[in-house]
Amino acid sequence: MKISLEVCANSVGSAIAAQKGGASRIELCDNIHDGGTTPSYGQIRSTLQHVQIPIHVLIRPRAGDFLYSDREFEVMKADIEMCTMLGCHAIVVGILNADGSVDKPRCTELVNIVKKAGMSIIFHRAFDLCADLFRSMEDIISLGFDGILTSGGKTTAIEGASKIAQLIQRANGRIGIIPGGGISEYNVTDLINFTSANCIHSSARTKRRSAMTYHNSHIMMGDGYMHEYDLDETNAERVANILAKANEAISVS
Repeated sequence: MKISLEVCANSVGSAIAAQKGGASRIELCDNIHDGGTTPSYGQIRSTLQHVQIPIHVLIRPRAGDFLYSDREFEVMKADIEMCTMLGCHAIVVGILNADGSVDKPRCTELVNIVKKAGMSIIFHRAFDLCADLFRSMEDIISLGFDGILTSGGKTTAIEGASKIAQLIQRANGRIGIIPGGGISEYNVTDLINFTSANCIHSSARTKRRSAMTYHNSHIMMGDGYMHEYDLDETNAERVANILAKANEAISVS
């Protein structure tokens, strides 16, 4: 058995690098520093044209919590319809109630739409904001989701490794549990050994300096998290290294 790697890609270039590095599939998103939001029509279409591995599209209309208004829910359904028309392979989504439980009526509606279109559906890290992870997992299984992306209710998958291991054990093959959150070539071996996960999620990013020769040092375009002249992209070499370390772990276990 080999470990499969899903790469969280924030651009067409990142998706191409992920494929080059050996990723099994792409989770395509935008605004990765906000936890990811739905990518544009153009980004999805272009990625599908340039990448041959499956494309899973994140459906998240905004940053912040996962308690959505009726208008936001309509946006999510419209975005899923767009993905259906473009021929995407899977949808990644999650909706919660105010009490930290899974919003089963709305999730059921989305599952039905996605399955009718012949796509798979993954519950994303909204799961980590649930009040009871084990009860929520059972709800998600009953709704017909194909997988859960999780850091075990912690900021990183390494911090939540114990809970991830328990989730995998309790799921017992009924649903895929995909560890994600801060996974790198430096910690993936320990994560695999501790959790027995067979699929992992990472962005495998590096910073690339802009090719701009003129720099205006007197302006900040965003909130300051990223320098205007730095680009954050998936790196093919990092993808390959993470995969090599992950599979090295199972070869000696």
